[in-house]
Amino acid sequence: MGFDQLDPLLHSQLRLAVMSLLISVESADFVYIKEQTESTAGNLSVQIDKLSTAGYIEVTKQFEGKKPKTTCKITSKGITAFETYVKTIQQYLKP
Repeated sequence: MGFDQLDPLLHSQLRLAVMSLLISVESADFVYIKEQTESTAGNLSVQIDKLSTAGYIEVTKQFEGKKPKTTCKITSKGITAFETYVKTIQQYLKP
């Protein structure tokens, strides 16, 4: 088994961190994800776009008063991809 079987989209530290957060909550807003991952807004935005384009997360943009609010939610496709990624990693770690 080679490392090429790992999902390259999830084999990024920040994208994996975002997915790890979203797998355990119903949804999370951009500010919370940014704080939890200690990422810059620009980098996080790019990574969220990649996950959204792949169909792994759903992104909702709305306004609260005059402030924009971006909320992310993991999709069933994202859950499957994440679980597969974790199982693959576990196989590497078996003695």
